[in-house]
Amino acid sequence: GLILQSIHTEQNCFCFFTSTSAEFEEHAEKVKTVKSRPADQELLDLYGLYKQATAGDIHTDEPGMLDLKGKAKWKAWDSRKGMSKDEAMAAYISLAKEIISKYGL
Repeated sequence: GLILQSIHTEQNCFCFFTSTSAEFEEHAEKVKTVKSRPADQELLDLYGLYKQATAGDIHTDEPGMLDLKGKAKWKAWDSRKGMSKDEAMAAYISLAKEIISKYGL
């Protein structure tokens, strides 16, 4: 989707469109290059938002109880059920920016 953004100066307003999906892809790549490994919960939040933004509501069965990693990832995605793809993209970008700021590139 497109989001209208504006930059206000003292005398002028320059309005332009940016593509949320382009910014989403850019941050999806950038966040992979942070200097330190983010906390597990941060990674799960990124995963859940990424899957919701790219695939929509979860459509797979919950993994078995012995697949702890798979179960955690499934729950992270499932917790975003009902969120629109655009909302998930915006939330992902926001979280990615926080993580990049926290851990550095």
